[in-house]
Amino acid sequence: METTITHLTMEELEAGLAHIRLAPRNEGVVELIVRRPKVDAREVLEEAEFSITDGLVGDSWTFRRSSSTLDGSPNPEMQINIMNSRAVALVAQDRERWPLAGDQLFIDMDLSKANLPAGSRISIGTAVLEVTAPPHTGCKKFVGRFGLDAMKFVNSEVGRSLCLRGINAKVVQGGTIRVGQVVTKV
Repeated sequence: METTITHLTMEELEAGLAHIRLAPRNEGVVELIVRRPKVDAREVLEEAEFSITDGLVGDSWTFRRSSSTLDGSPNPEMQINIMNSRAVALVAQDRERWPLAGDQLFIDMDLSKANLPAGSRISIGTAVLEVTAPPHTGCKKFVGRFGLDAMKFVNSEVGRSLCLRGINAKVVQGGTIRVGQVVTKV
């Protein structure tokens, strides 16, 4: 399934910053929903159910071990991973490769710390998510899929400020989310 893609250089990635910075601040759009039923498996969905206890219903978050909790249980502060659709479009280069990032939601919205600091809430469909404090920094799989320069880019000073690798969130009101729905900063 994986096609051969030449990873972008830092210069090519930085050239995409202006477009990423144009993402809407108060109202965005759900571009893609991805469920991870097991490690390294992806299901692209048109509609998904979100719950306070399970996050994205059917996602492997509920049973994945976490190095960020003392007992290895899933971290409730990292229940939902959200990535800016403009950022993933840049690093992935092909929409078919977006799910490889490992996030569940891809939205066209400014995810920067200035726009959506920890504690901020976004409403999507009938669900409400709250941005949490743990940073979303990526892993060795991200490097393998998108390149070392992509990892350095999303974790650079600018990348961290804009949250180019994405943000973590938790479900504070369960509900249904659909691709194409408006995301509203509450």
